[in-house]
Amino acid sequence: MNVTGSGFSVQGLKVAVQGVGAVSPAGWGVESLYEAWKKGVPLPAGQVARPGWEKPMAVRNLPPPPTRPAFLAHPRLRRATAIGQHTVAAALEAMGTDLEQIQAGAIRPGIIVCVLSGAVNYSRRFYEETLRDPATASPLLFPETVFNSSASHLAAFLGVTAINYTLVGDDGTFLQGLALAADWLAEGRVDACVVVGAEENDWILSDALRLFQRDAIHAAGAGAIYLKKDSGTAELAAITDPVLLTQSETREAAVQKVRDQLPSAPASEWFLSDRVKLIFGEAFTASAAWQCVLACESIRRKEMSAANVSVSGTNQQAIGARFSV
Repeated sequence: MNVTGSGFSVQGLKVAVQGVGAVSPAGWGVESLYEAWKKGVPLPAGQVARPGWEKPMAVRNLPPPPTRPAFLAHPRLRRATAIGQHTVAAALEAMGTDLEQIQAGAIRPGIIVCVLSGAVNYSRRFYEETLRDPATASPLLFPETVFNSSASHLAAFLGVTAINYTLVGDDGTFLQGLALAADWLAEGRVDACVVVGAEENDWILSDALRLFQRDAIHAAGAGAIYLKKDSGTAELAAITDPVLLTQSETREAAVQKVRDQLPSAPASEWFLSDRVKLIFGEAFTASAAWQCVLACESIRRKEMSAANVSVSGTNQQAIGARFSV
């Protein structure tokens, strides 16, 4: 593997994708995500009310799971905000058959959760209560407002104490997380690492997004990649240097520089931000995670032998990755 971005350099290390997981507006699980991707039809949008407005805003919410996930019975997750539930659901699907060994302590897993907005829903509720009457604001909400709450819930559910990071940034942060996971594996700090990109819905996010991207539809969900050093369904072959978005560096030019760093490939083997967001909605780090999940799933299904991912971040960077057999 050649990781050149973010100050990480891991030469000669084979980083294998052991599993992937996803929850998205298409449904709970990678299968639903992949089917919607293959159809290529934008998913229908719902509505979210904005206080003070008569007209609601468009949003893509997650459908309810077909059955109540068993992990929600865990004490840490019974009152968890939506982003925490998305994180755990995607991570558990990605870990797959390794889950029992992780919980038994036979595998030391690193955890990296990447977010842009974080737990906005509970944050809004907490501040609304505080402004209304500080004496009655619920202290139960506050622990869910911090950025690292999702990673903490996942670690508590797994019963692990290995290294655990939360990275805050735009869409490209998910690929930064993959680079960091490769670094941990190379140093032997962990036996495996799950990297999750997760976001949740709230009217504040939909309203803020409308100010910058008029036609964008905000979405929620999570995607997860589970990495180890031995063989897997795909290999993380490369991560590019990030190209920062500046006044002198247009988004289009930054994306082209990223694509130039990756091996050439036919259009069918490129997983691009714009198409993912057109189908599923703008979910920031989750959107980038879905791109990587779709690339890995295409390789697992033997529909292609390699796939390039080009992430155009919301406000910070463009960055890319390559997965191969």
